Amino acid sequence: MSRTKSIALLCAFVTLLNDRIGESMVFPLLTFLVAPLVDAQHVGLVVGLLGGSYAASQFLATPVIGSLSDHFGRRPVLIICIIGTALSVSLFGLGAILGTRLLVGPGASVGLTLMFVGRSLHGVAGGTAATAQAVIVDVTPPAKRARALGLVGVAIGLGFIIGPGAGSWLMGVHLSLPIAMGVVVALLNLLLTLLFFSETLPRTARHPSLSLSAFNPFWNMIQTLGNPRVGRLSLGFGLFFIVLYSCVTILVPFVSLELQWQATDVGHAFALLGGVAIVVQGVLLGPLSKWLGEQRLVPMGIGLMLLGCLLVSLARPATTALDVMAKPLVDSAVVMWAMGIGLLVPSLRAIISRRLAAGSQGQALGSLQALQSLGASVGPITAGILFTYLTPRTPFLIAVFTLLLVGGLTIGPLMRQRQQVVS
Repeated sequence: MSRTKSIALLCAFVTLLNDRIGESMVFPLLTFLVAPLVDAQHVGLVVGLLGGSYAASQFLATPVIGSLSDHFGRRPVLIICIIGTALSVSLFGLGAILGTRLLVGPGASVGLTLMFVGRSLHGVAGGTAATAQAVIVDVTPPAKRARALGLVGVAIGLGFIIGPGAGSWLMGVHLSLPIAMGVVVALLNLLLTLLFFSETLPRTARHPSLSLSAFNPFWNMIQTLGNPRVGRLSLGFGLFFIVLYSCVTILVPFVSLELQWQATDVGHAFALLGGVAIVVQGVLLGPLSKWLGEQRLVPMGIGLMLLGCLLVSLARPATTALDVMAKPLVDSAVVMWAMGIGLLVPSLRAIISRRLAAGSQGQALGSLQALQSLGASVGPITAGILFTYLTPRTPFLIAVFTLLLVGGLTIGPLMRQRQQVVS
């Protein structure tokens, strides 16, 4: 691979890492930041809404950003979105500080409002994930695409190590330090992109015009879901992310309120998730793809995610005889989630990308990112409602049945594809 392409991959990786750090940094903090501002019974709901606001705005913005990158090129879109990330993290931090300093009266309401605005703006800027993935596709041949797209998982893994771990530790020193770290990371990402990133999409490969229909996330999703080559796989992809984000988001209030974990305990759990994800996607994914084939890795990922959800549902608070098992159960579940994510997501994304036209990779990957964002929006909000109005374990049990549906949508087409390849 040429030096220019290697630098492009590095910049795409750092951009994904920056986005993941900014998103995951607040995960272990949300319950503790929200708890003083709302009634105790509504903490889970507000945490779910905060997670959903990020994903909903990302869902609306991602197709637009993907189409813009297909028309104007990757570089200008990346630069604008990275600037947006820095601004959004700053707004969220301002809201968190204002809300926790002024716990009564309009101060708390303004603080919570700014937190929602910051998370929503961060979701818009997070649409750059589709552009970063398009950069990876631009510079890698199809045969090596699954392994290259594994960089997405490595970035997510590192983000879940650095973000929650550092965020929970820095919060113990001062509330503003995690926010400052997020802004600094975004500014370093911006500097790297400005100085070293070269455009990866030639002018001859760009879309000559912009269509308003391409800016409609539902239109892009309809196009993708209606494609007989990738429709069922894409629907399964979106449903999987409903499960993923519902479980990851609601895990924080579950372990904080139900199991009485502290912020550092939550940070350690997410660091464990990130560490395992790095090993799976950065080390094991390539050899496993060659040995077993991507078609087999997808059902393995579904099964691991399902077992993890069952384990979390078994965890009980310290008032029961199973109290000593709570942390091992949750940690084991987190490991299974990380393995399931690491096997399924890059494999399914690579399978879908190979079935799509090369000149539409930005829009196509933008559609997948929109499906992911829609899942990430529906998941936390639904989980927050189930957590608040039913039982804290209901979201994880519903996730089990949803994963069975994901298996029904994806395993059949993948096995038929494998049989065609063998024959």
